[in-house]
Amino acid sequence: MNSFSTLFYLKDERRDKNGKAGLYLRITVDGRRTSISLHRKIDPEKWDSRMNKLKGKTIEAEELNRFMTTIRHKVNKIQHQLIEEGSPFTVHDVKDKYLGKNAKLKMLVKLFDEHNQQMKKLVGIEFALGTYKRYHTTRSHVSEYIKSEYGKNDIPIKDVDLKFIKGLEYFLKVTKACNHNSALKYVNNFKKIIRIAVGNDWISKDPFYNYKVQFKTVEREFLTKEELQRLIDKEFEGARLGIVRDMFVLCCFTGLAYIDIQTLTPDEILENAEGGYYIKSKRSKTNTGFTIPLLPTAMAIIEKYKNHPKVVNKKCVIPVLSNQKSNAYLKEIADRCDIKKNLTTHLARHTFATTVTLTNGVPIETVSKMLGHKNLRTTQHYAKIIDSKVEEDMAILREKLAGMSSHKKTGSLK
Repeated sequence: MNSFSTLFYLKDERRDKNGKAGLYLRITVDGRRTSISLHRKIDPEKWDSRMNKLKGKTIEAEELNRFMTTIRHKVNKIQHQLIEEGSPFTVHDVKDKYLGKNAKLKMLVKLFDEHNQQMKKLVGIEFALGTYKRYHTTRSHVSEYIKSEYGKNDIPIKDVDLKFIKGLEYFLKVTKACNHNSALKYVNNFKKIIRIAVGNDWISKDPFYNYKVQFKTVEREFLTKEELQRLIDKEFEGARLGIVRDMFVLCCFTGLAYIDIQTLTPDEILENAEGGYYIKSKRSKTNTGFTIPLLPTAMAIIEKYKNHPKVVNKKCVIPVLSNQKSNAYLKEIADRCDIKKNLTTHLARHTFATTVTLTNGVPIETVSKMLGHKNLRTTQHYAKIIDSKVEEDMAILREKLAGMSSHKKTGSLK
């Protein structure tokens, strides 16, 4: 390990016409020295060479001493960075890095690529595949924006400012046709790259500091009890629609996302002491553990497919088509069941939270755990949906009862 020290001193032999001397920083690495002018002039009478600072408690002394502390911290940080790089370094390497000589500009897209390459290696360890894909897409959008707005393949990360960020948001909404919330999610992913640059002193200040935006509240759709029953009862010719319908219904009765249904294995279905069954697994998206008791409808679907060739060969619980094919078939299923809503596995998950559980009195804390939510606030949005649905239903009931209460012959309702 390199020996390293710093020292502030005055070049007393080179005083100016006012008798002040220049302040210098001496850096020593492995016995070799170099000096850097700090472009400050000091009265030698006020300099404490033993304590290596300006004497007294005047405003001038306190300001200069803070300045020197900042310089020392900066040089020490450079030393630590060079040590972490693992290659031998000299006193001149420290000086050059301090002065910014021979420093390569950090490029934005290149840094994004480095981040994504590291993230890809951590898929399944720290990150879900879906998270990596979102950052990959964000990188593509940022690259397209730079080409469109600046006519370049890449820009120095130090050139990213508030104008760049707002321009990226506008580009995502207009050129890439992202809705407000989707655009902000991409901008948030981009923000992580900027935080890396700030943390490594590749940019002097955070360009996101004055960027203030909020996500819009989105009303989540879900199936009513009647729509869900209609879907369950529907008979389909051929296997393809029936399999996709069963996969969707299983999502409705377990709250599992598409990826979690796809990766669910028989080993994750356990039996409890009372002879019932439950799923114990982790959400692919967040790696959060969850436990879901299996309701009769869900268990019946699993039993239905336990001997299916795809289930046996792939050691899965239900044959699952690709996400693209599933979504296409769900549109056809919705038409055949006279359901006007856009059937997706997200909607199925919402249906589990609302129609299947909360509406039937399952405590919100229990629903939150089954959904694998990290905090209760996420689940509380579903409770608000239920409250608004109750108000709508009661308004309809009030209208019906208004006609009855206007006739005395009907008597009073008790």
